[in-house]
Amino acid sequence: MMKLSEITKVYGKGSLEVPVLHGVDLTIEDGEFVAIMGPSGSGKSTLMNIIGFLDYPTSGTFELNGEKVDSAKESALARLRNEHIGFVFQQFFMFPRDNAIKNVASPLIYAGVSKRERTERAKQMLVKVGLEDRMKHLPNQLSGGQKQRVAIARALVNNPTIILADEPTGALDSKTSAQIMKLFMQLNEEGKTVIIVTHEEEIAAYAKRIITIKDGLITDDRRVAP
Repeated sequence: MMKLSEITKVYGKGSLEVPVLHGVDLTIEDGEFVAIMGPSGSGKSTLMNIIGFLDYPTSGTFELNGEKVDSAKESALARLRNEHIGFVFQQFFMFPRDNAIKNVASPLIYAGVSKRERTERAKQMLVKVGLEDRMKHLPNQLSGGQKQRVAIARALVNNPTIILADEPTGALDSKTSAQIMKLFMQLNEEGKTVIIVTHEEEIAAYAKRIITIKDGLITDDRRVAP
């Protein structure tokens, strides 16, 4: 479970201060499928960065499974990211000279996993996302939807408890977006906590809970009827 209390975030100092989050309270239970919505500049990406241990809040408390993490050292945050979070981004962030297997396996290098096991686990994840026939393809040989599937496989390879996706369909057409969102639904049904940051209502509609953020505050938090 994630519990954020009175989270603020301010960038800059003195006369250059830019407040982005203004006391956010948010609890996300294990196994939820949550969409965080908001326009550009609303603070949703900043909130995502804090949830994903990529940034520190300026004030407030953040607990993961009862462990206080808002002031943890960077080494501790790196461990938490590696153990709990699988990231999926709009831009894919693939290594252009590595095939799909090597791209998916890359997080396991930092976890100290042997090359043979890295390769085997990467292949398993590529099969899971439906890319068994594209394993040895380079990024420039893959469509946008296929690249995003590779990114999802990479996010899954460490068996994280939480999938955190930032505008995961932003670079995809509507048909491919629907396919990717159904994959997230499947992962949630398998027990993963899925948190998607989006500004698109049709994408948020796939989630079971929709949180709206505006001007650094949560303005709406509602469950979606099945």
